[in-house]
Amino acid sequence: MNKVEIADRLQKCFSSVIHDVMRDEGLKSFTLPSSITPTKKNYKISGQIFTIEGEINNKLTHHESLLAWTGFLSKAPKDKVIICQPNNQEIALMGELSAETLQNKGIRGCIIEGGCRDLEFILNIDFPVWCNFYTPRDVVAYWSPTKIEETIKIGDASINNDDYVMADIDGVVIIPEDKAEDILLKSEKLIATESEIRKAIREGMDPQEAYIKFSVF
Repeated sequence: MNKVEIADRLQKCFSSVIHDVMRDEGLKSFTLPSSITPTKKNYKISGQIFTIEGEINNKLTHHESLLAWTGFLSKAPKDKVIICQPNNQEIALMGELSAETLQNKGIRGCIIEGGCRDLEFILNIDFPVWCNFYTPRDVVAYWSPTKIEETIKIGDASINNDDYVMADIDGVVIIPEDKAEDILLKSEKLIATESEIRKAIREGMDPQEAYIKFSVF
């Protein structure tokens, strides 16, 4: 199964189902903090991850900060999902021109443990973003990347470049690259089983009887 197929099929799953599969596989610390939420409730994205981390740098000039930021935008490859650890809860790490650029490059979406701005425009172009808050403040002369395509940490989750992510209204799950296909297949199987349980309950089956029969609930 190729990487794009894995990403596309993961997007048809649900973060809660993927969570349950990964939990039952004994994996831990793979969900991002619940404070990171989608800008539209119906957004769902999945794909391989392109990581970026940065920090405040008050010594930067206007020009230097924008050179660093646009350099990151230039490197972001098609079909990836950007995940950003800004180490900052004061400024926006996604705005109008950045979202337009990433969308035109074929980026699937952006997940930030931090802020976003130009929300009206970003919603109008329908570029999926998950973030903590909104603010007009931006990166100019204040923030710059320190890591690109390296392992970052958000909450308890370590996120490697090229791992997979699946995000929806319930939250964000990080899937190790080497386990992605197996997790996908088991998630699809669990979704089918849950559909059978739902049908049985609608037809009057007792919930405990359903659990005993199907071994999941």
